[in-house]
Formats: sequence, structure tokens, C-alpha cells
Amino acid sequence: MADPGMSVTPYWELTFDADGDVEGPERDRLMAQVTEHGVRDLVVFAHGWNDDRSGATALYRRFYAPFPALAPRARLGYVGVIWPSMRFSDEPIPDFPKSVAAAAAQAAPGPALDKDTRRALLATFPGRASLIDQLARMLDERPGGAAGLPEFGRLVRLLVDAEPPGVADTGEEGEPAVFTGDPATACEAFADALAAVRSPGAQAGFGLPNPWEGAKELLRQATYYTMKRRAGTVGEHGLGPVIGQLARTAPGVRVHLAGHSFGGRLVSFALRGLPDGVRAVKSVTLLQGAFSHYAFADGLPQDPDKAGALRDRQRWIDGPLVCCYSHFDSALGTFYPLASRLSGDDRSCAGSEIAAVLGPRWGAMGHDGVQAVPGTARLDLAAALTGGLPASGCVNVDASAVVRRGGPPTGAHSDIVHPELARLLLAAGRIT
Repeated sequence: MADPGMSVTPYWELTFDADGDVEGPERDRLMAQVTEHGVRDLVVFAHGWNDDRSGATALYRRFYAPFPALAPRARLGYVGVIWPSMRFSDEPIPDFPKSVAAAAAQAAPGPALDKDTRRALLATFPGRASLIDQLARMLDERPGGAAGLPEFGRLVRLLVDAEPPGVADTGEEGEPAVFTGDPATACEAFADALAAVRSPGAQAGFGLPNPWEGAKELLRQATYYTMKRRAGTVGEHGLGPVIGQLARTAPGVRVHLAGHSFGGRLVSFALRGLPDGVRAVKSVTLLQGAFSHYAFADGLPQDPDKAGALRDRQRWIDGPLVCCYSHFDSALGTFYPLASRLSGDDRSCAGSEIAAVLGPRWGAMGHDGVQAVPGTARLDLAAALTGGLPASGCVNVDASAVVRRGGPPTGAHSDIVHPELARLLLAAGRIT
């Protein structure tokens, strides 16, 4: 078992590379020990855009801490999934110590890309050091004013092109036009959106933000898009087969998957990687899932002949798929749909205008829940915790009562460490 400082025991970690290959000794240790420890219910949590093992394990330590007291009679085991993702180090995470970069940026704004973010970019895009250095210099110097943005956009596109394509969430979804359209238009739209989330209620475009203010957001979205594709690969080709192996070696163990942000996409795509006939997964809980709300759809409202990449995969769960969402999540409510749809002929839009301009077509799970799946239940958090959850199918839970804190640009996206959400996961798994 890993990390003796973890808040729960028994605890294991599973580490995957970008192609979904798991570290063999960790996998073998889990297979050998889970039965030895008498585990009946195994909770498997996948982080979102944490950029290193210490950040991921800090999340697991905090999130798992309430479980023993909430389910004292349960024979629980815990897994932390470690996969190669990143976040910009200036993004705040509620209840976690503010990073050195975030504190420094607040006290005295400096280089657009601090050293921790640059280090994370280098780890995420190996072999691209000179390109990342170019992008960092351009963000600092803003060469040529708005006329320099096309070159910046070209360099960002090179980062995106370096990764394998992966599987799209829906049959109509391809590469976001934000990386193929006019970079100046994209940066202008992001600058307007940033101004709106930093000054709620202000009129979009007020004060004419410099388009370069949106350039860092364009780079951030490139990393998000890369992480999104990677999460699907790790889930389908990594975690899914590991669960299948666990079902063979420890057939009595009930598996409960949970994921935050792109980790929600990872555990959902693990359902695609399950071997035929495996029914070990008893619940899936998505916390601010950063992927299309049509991923499980039978057919898309705008094109019924196309379906979600995970169509009917909720039926592979011997229990419910619970999707938590919050309208306080700026990352998913504002920037996700804008990045997914923005193209050269879209007008700039920000804040609450996003939904009105783009409609529901480009929404995310963590903004409004699972869409276009017949029979999906919809509850608020209080009702989900007191009235019980459906025994199967998709369940949307409005978690805005607790998922509500966080600063720009991501809002409450990472505000997930709450005992209420731990209770919800236990309720989804019928763990007492």
C-alpha cells in the first residue's frame, strides 16, 4: 500500500501513463491484497487536473477522510488513481493551501507563466521545451499587439497536434474550433469571459479588454483539451481492464468509481474498457465532470442519428450513475462551452451569455448533468441524501448547495471536498 500518511486504510494507488499502461507492481499489489484485507466495497477515485502525485494524494486524503465514520460497519478499501494531467498552478482550490504561484500572482503580478506552471507544461508535453519557452515569452511581451495573436495561436495548435486524437464524447464532436479558427477572435472572446467572471454583473466587453488577456486562457484550454483526450484513453485502455482483472481475482469485491473533472471522464470511459460480462462496478459518481453532457445520450437532440460515445454504458453499472453539477462552476459553465464551440464567425460572449448564445449543445456534465438519456432522475443534494437514490440509471444531483466556492477563472470547479459528497457516494453504492 502507498502513502502511510493517508487518512484511510487499506489504501492503494494505481499509476497510469498517458497511453493507459498501469504500473505492474501497483496493480499486482492491489490484486493480491484486496481479498487479504477482507475488502467488500472498493472506492476508486480519479483526480482531475492535479499536476503531480502529491496534489492528487492530498485530494484523496481530504476526500476519503469522512468515510470510516460515515460507514463504520462497511469493509471498505480505497484506491487513488494517478494519471498524467496538470493544472495551472495559479488556479485556486478551496480549502487547500494557496500555491506559492497563486500567492505571488495575487501580491505582485509577474510572468504570465510562473515556474510551476512551466514545469507542469514541460511534463505534460515532453520534448516541447522550446515551444513552451516561445509561448511564455509571447505572453510576457505581447509582441505586435493583436497582430501577434495569430502566431501565438499557431504555436498553441502545435501543442494540441502533439497528442493522439483519442475518442470524442459524441458522434458530432471533433477538435474544438477554438484551435482551428482565428486566434485573435478566440482570445478576444476569452478576454471578455474572464472580465465577466472576475466582475460578476458587469457588461460583457465593458472596458474593452485587451485580447492578449485571453491568450493565456487559450493556452489553458489547449491543456484542458489534451487532458480530456488523455482521460478517455487512460479510462478505456487502463482502468477498465484493471477492473476486469480485479473481477476475476477477487469476484466478491464491489467496485465504486468516482472522478472529479476529467477524472469523471476517465472513470466513465473505464466502462468502455470493461470486459464483456463484468458486473463488478456497483456505482459511478461524477463530481463536476468535464466532458459532454451528451456522452451517454441515445441520440443527440440536434442530430438524432448520432449518439454519445458512452451510449448505454450506464447499463454496465450494477447500480446508479450519479452526476453532480453546480452553476457556480465557471470552468464548465463559461469556458467549457465557449472553447468547445468558438469559431471565427462567433461573436464574443461571456458569463451568462454563453448559454444563451450557444444553447445546450456544448454543455458539460458538471454544469447541468446528464442530458438526452430517457428516464434520468433529477434531484437536489438534500433530496438525494434524505430521500434515497434510484437503484439504477442516470441521476443528476444539483450540488450547488456545497459546490459554490472558488475564484476566477474556474469558480467552484474544484470545491468538491465536502462530507455531503462523501455521503452521496456511499448512498450511490448502497454502502452503510
